Amino acid sequence: MSEKTIIAPSVLSADFARLGEEVETVCRAGADWIHLDVMDGHFVPNITFGPPVVKAIRSRTDKVFDCHLMIAPADPFLGAFADAGSDIITVHAEATTHLDRSLQAIRDLGCKAGVSLNPSTPESVVEYVLDRLDLILLMTVNPGFGGQAFIPSVVEKVRRVKSMIGSRPIHIEIDGGVTPETAPLVAAAGADVLVAGSAVFKGGSEEAYARNIAAIRAASDGAMKKAA
Repeated sequence: MSEKTIIAPSVLSADFARLGEEVETVCRAGADWIHLDVMDGHFVPNITFGPPVVKAIRSRTDKVFDCHLMIAPADPFLGAFADAGSDIITVHAEATTHLDRSLQAIRDLGCKAGVSLNPSTPESVVEYVLDRLDLILLMTVNPGFGGQAFIPSVVEKVRRVKSMIGSRPIHIEIDGGVTPETAPLVAAAGADVLVAGSAVFKGGSEEAYARNIAAIRAASDGAMKKAA
């Protein structure tokens, strides 16, 4: 949907001892969105943070807060994450019984609505809610931990999702194993938002983050132009 790739660094890979500073630094380094990986230790085998942390760092930037809820159930917490300052709230299709209701609730809170699919979940499960969606997030790793290896078979899934959404203004976001090597694969297939954690935050300085973001952006933008 975007002419250029949107880079959304995941703060899961940031230094949590100085999280607010890290958000400011990565934004200066070229981040377009800030990706917030929320895990509950139930739907996924890890626990990260909740609405108070999102609220605490909201004042550090005016960039889009892209909140990815890897929690079940998600519905009881949608209001809290919206109130904390999330701009986009994404729920997993696997974690909600009534997906259409969850997406409408997100929009009623004034946020953009996204749905995420695990690698093994077919894209057909979201076909009936396309008109409720602003974003489809495709996991290219099994959710729960940062630093995992990219699953190549999801590239074809990206192409199928791109075909399925047609001309609808829906972002296709990729989360998991994004690097300058894998970014062109999904960008050429139709993805326009890339989440990157360790690939962005390695190096620990603003200069390193800027180099890392630029490398991912250059690789994905080049592939996107060739595919156009």
